[in-house]
Amino acid sequence: MNRRRDAPQDRYYLVGIMFFILGLGTLLPWNFFMTASLYFQRRLNTTEWSNGTKVVRKEYYFNNWMTLLSQLPLLLFTLLNSFLYPRISEAIRIAGSLVFILLLFILTAVLVKVPMEEDRFFSVTMATIWFINSFGAVLQGSLFGLVGMLPQKYSSIFMSGQGLAGTFAAIAMLIAIGSKMDPETAALGYFVTPCMGTLLTLFSYLVLPRLEFAQYYLNKSSTYEADTTDELLKESSMVENGKLAEHVNGSAIGNSAKGSSITEAEPRSDGTKQAFLSLEQVERGQAKASVIEVFKKIWVMAFCVMFVFTVTLSVFPAITVDVKTTSEGKNWELYFISVCCFLIFNINDWLGRTITTKIRWPSKESRLFPVLVISRVVFIPLLMFCNVQSRNYLPVLFEHDVAFSIIMVLFSLSSGYFVCLSMSYAPQLVEPKDAETAGALMTFFLALGLSIGAALSFPLRKLI
Repeated sequence: MNRRRDAPQDRYYLVGIMFFILGLGTLLPWNFFMTASLYFQRRLNTTEWSNGTKVVRKEYYFNNWMTLLSQLPLLLFTLLNSFLYPRISEAIRIAGSLVFILLLFILTAVLVKVPMEEDRFFSVTMATIWFINSFGAVLQGSLFGLVGMLPQKYSSIFMSGQGLAGTFAAIAMLIAIGSKMDPETAALGYFVTPCMGTLLTLFSYLVLPRLEFAQYYLNKSSTYEADTTDELLKESSMVENGKLAEHVNGSAIGNSAKGSSITEAEPRSDGTKQAFLSLEQVERGQAKASVIEVFKKIWVMAFCVMFVFTVTLSVFPAITVDVKTTSEGKNWELYFISVCCFLIFNINDWLGRTITTKIRWPSKESRLFPVLVISRVVFIPLLMFCNVQSRNYLPVLFEHDVAFSIIMVLFSLSSGYFVCLSMSYAPQLVEPKDAETAGALMTFFLALGLSIGAALSFPLRKLI
């Protein structure tokens, strides 16, 4: 149709850049709180010396609770999407969420300078994590729906931006550590960074509707169905046309045999035939399939994205952040977790997501795809047998820093690759009119996998 053929160009790739920034902005809350584990552990340090022995007065399990309370809002608001979205406009959902995320980041930055008793600080921090990730969940769900209106490559760009959010947070932490400032000032600078990032994300969203390429696709959804119906009805009224006769005698009859809504009328006196579509047939052709019907087509991809995140969140960061370096250098000890846990994971997760724009193997029909996804479960014992401290039951099999780094590279690369592949394959398995339903289902199973993985991190950490 003409509207598809006459699509404007994405000049200077501005729309792609905007969606990359929007993708980065959606995961700033999760990544900046996760990467700041050293800061929170210092604020929640409850160890004391008794008769020359270090004694822990209270174990908060900060990383486990932070992971769980970050992911549960995503699951909750994914379930509430069908209720919220028709009642709250897209602009309010996206811009409003970004404003509240900004305010909560500012609150977190201010609290750096506020002395507070450990239990109260833990409670305030957990509440902040819950609310900031609740707004992040609304933001992410809304932006997934927005980017779904554009060509498929923009979904990959958006997810690449999400993958780079962790790298952005890890680099910010490394700069804070390397600044040689006192811990409070360094932490303040660290939490000011996502404030600036959130402002940039908000600016990108406000600019997006003003770009011609974005206008074309974002406005098309409201007019495309009307255009389709008009063209089909025009086609039904065409008569006495040689091309029409060829269409009816050839392709239209073939389609009719397959259950197409195009039917053949009685021959006219001049030998031509009239093709027509009833309004009921047009509406039936545009009707969306039920959620169950869509799920039957994409259940393998839904399982894959859920399983990938279940494996990933069960050990990262709750277990990986407790791995200790075997090197004796004091400086390296300061950088070890930021580099070998967070930076390695996020760079390779982003790389895995980005690779899918060039390489897509196995194919969406291949039985090998879910087998490879399930095989990632081997990373759980591999990481549990690294030098995680403290530990009570399992032995250390991979003590060296290099072994931990290699496992983390493979773990994160496969995570980003299979997540992005699963999310991009699912809409291809259904009719275009059902792509939005498929995307909503995939987002739900993504959130379910994150929540299951976060919950599993508690017993897995105690097993060590």
